[in-house]
Amino acid sequence: MRPGGAAPSAEQEAVPAPSTGADSGTAGDAPKSAPGSAEPEADPVRSEVLPAASAPAAGSDAAQTADAAPTSAPGSAEPDAAPVTGGTSDEPGVDRKTAIFKALRPEAKADSRTAADAAPKSATGSAEPEASAPAAGSDAAQAAGSAPKSAPGSAESDAGPADEPGVDRKTAVFKALKPGGAAPSAGSGAAPEGDVAESGPEAKAAPSADGAAAPEADAAPVDRKTAVLKALDSAPAGSEDGAATGGVDQPTAMLKLPPQPAELPAERTSKFVPLRADEVRAPAQPAGSPVVEAERTRQQPMPPLPPLDLLAELTNKPAPPETPTRTVVRRVKIWTPLLVLALIIFAVVQAVRPLPTPSLKLTANSAYTFEGDKPALPWPGEGQGFMAATGLGTVDSFGEQKAVPIGSVAKAMTAYVVLKDKPLKKGAQGPSITVDAKAEEDGGLDAQGESTLNTVKEGDKLTQHDALAALMIPSANNIARLLARWDTGGSEEEFVKKMNDTAAELGMKNTKYTDPSGLDATTVSSAEDQVKLGQELVEIEALMDITKLPEWTDPSGKTWRNYNTLVPYDGALGIKTGSTTKAGGNLLFAAHKMVGDTDQLIVGAILGQHQAPIIDTVNAASKEVMRATQDELDGATIVKKGQVVGEVDNGLGTKVPLVAVEDVKAVGWSGLTVKLELTDGAKSVPQSAAAGTHIGTLTVGEGKSQVEVAVALQSDLAEASFLDKLTRVG
Repeated sequence: MRPGGAAPSAEQEAVPAPSTGADSGTAGDAPKSAPGSAEPEADPVRSEVLPAASAPAAGSDAAQTADAAPTSAPGSAEPDAAPVTGGTSDEPGVDRKTAIFKALRPEAKADSRTAADAAPKSATGSAEPEASAPAAGSDAAQAAGSAPKSAPGSAESDAGPADEPGVDRKTAVFKALKPGGAAPSAGSGAAPEGDVAESGPEAKAAPSADGAAAPEADAAPVDRKTAVLKALDSAPAGSEDGAATGGVDQPTAMLKLPPQPAELPAERTSKFVPLRADEVRAPAQPAGSPVVEAERTRQQPMPPLPPLDLLAELTNKPAPPETPTRTVVRRVKIWTPLLVLALIIFAVVQAVRPLPTPSLKLTANSAYTFEGDKPALPWPGEGQGFMAATGLGTVDSFGEQKAVPIGSVAKAMTAYVVLKDKPLKKGAQGPSITVDAKAEEDGGLDAQGESTLNTVKEGDKLTQHDALAALMIPSANNIARLLARWDTGGSEEEFVKKMNDTAAELGMKNTKYTDPSGLDATTVSSAEDQVKLGQELVEIEALMDITKLPEWTDPSGKTWRNYNTLVPYDGALGIKTGSTTKAGGNLLFAAHKMVGDTDQLIVGAILGQHQAPIIDTVNAASKEVMRATQDELDGATIVKKGQVVGEVDNGLGTKVPLVAVEDVKAVGWSGLTVKLELTDGAKSVPQSAAAGTHIGTLTVGEGKSQVEVAVALQSDLAEASFLDKLTRVG
């Protein structure tokens, strides 16, 4: 069923449409032409059919078919189209599909003016007859619209329901698809939809039965595609063309869609579409349709152009074609400034960063060996002995170096631990030590053969110097135990532990102390171990000033002799004697000898002398060994004045020779090898200096026997140049 008319019944389809009566209402206002005027040519785009269609009134006694079949005029080139059986319920005798194909036939493109001239005119001279709609309830209701008749001699005699004089058939199809027809209400007296040739924005309603004109209705815009789909969906399921179930033939529904209003001229003009825009406007929507807001989109930024392409775009010049030569030139232009900048930065960094500290290097021989055979000292026939020169090494030794009782020689370690914990400067007396009751009591053990200082009483005061003198010269056992308690705050056992820990530090592997005085036979050591301790003691001048004394007077006025009879002869320095029945006679001694400008110190020890008198035997044996060692000591010039002994390196490739400012004499004995070393003397080496500047010191040997000679620059030490700074690696 198409909008604008009710579906006719089956009986009505078989009744031919009679001619319209004079008193019948018009089915539609057909366009009328002035006498002799031609129908203007229909624009296939802008021309529209504006129906003023009203459905026939419900209950009419003589309702006719909605559309009459077209008839051919005499003399037409084509006979009338025979009714087609099996048509739809909307139009009796006409197949809608055929009507569509007829409208699309090429011959429909004939000039509309020729068709208008050939069409029969009405009584008023118009080009097509006026169709009147039957009045509501009339017994002789006529067809809703009369089909146009072809004039004699027209080019085409057959016309479908949509054919109009002067209208292109293809245009008629599009007109039929436009919305705008008003659907008739049930029971109204309006005539069914008729063909209208007049174009306009509004559709006029057909007059009613009493002659009153229906109010004008604005044509509602209809989406053509939506209308077609709705018409296609309205056919009942199971019906092919809608005839069996009273449905609508889907192809025919395209012809019955209401026309749309004429397109405004402005809509046909071209529109400017920007190539790039931040906002994209939505297309114009038909009137009455829902407004859909266009999605706001933004174009993604383009990637940056290469420098040359960007320059070409800015200068409006195309980039030259890429060639290997241009590629090389471009790379040179890009990388050359970067390379130059990197070199400048590198040069600045090299120039301002701190210079390396100059270093000294010994170029002379690092060792010197005295000519001759190794010396053989006059050792005694028993016990063990060891002789060494401080800083030079071992002169000679005899006997098995094993742990044996050492007697009072152990007091040398007692003195060393006390001075290590409480140092005493040369010539100083040191702090006072209060004599306790234990020291006074132990002083009376001299009656039992012990060596003691029996003149002290409880409460007496002894200086550290006097206590050490009583310990080393008369070898007082009671003062040794007093010093142990004073050092540790009262514990002799803790002090003994200190003695053993110190022995381990000095590398005395065969030594073990069990008491501070050495009275116990369990206090043992070897001659080699005691020489290691003696080499440390000779470095303490305050102690050597005591041990080299032949005698000492205590605070009470009593004088005590030194049991070391080597002093004060031959440069002897004493150190410590020790004798017991089990240990025999033992002596740790030291002496010095001037060799050139060097004061050379020698240290020796002889243990296990049991020949009586044991103390005199050990002193006599020690004296012979000491004097023989002194005779072996000799000096040799190993470096002459002005001789190159080393060089200074500024760390940048510049090296300046160093020379000795005087002769270097080493002290040693035949077969001895001494070491040479170049040091900076605990001073920083300058970056630049003039020739003759003292830069370092050349040393030979170690300890008291060490020989030191200054070295100086042979030539100027120039400051590092910029090129040296620039090319340095480290």
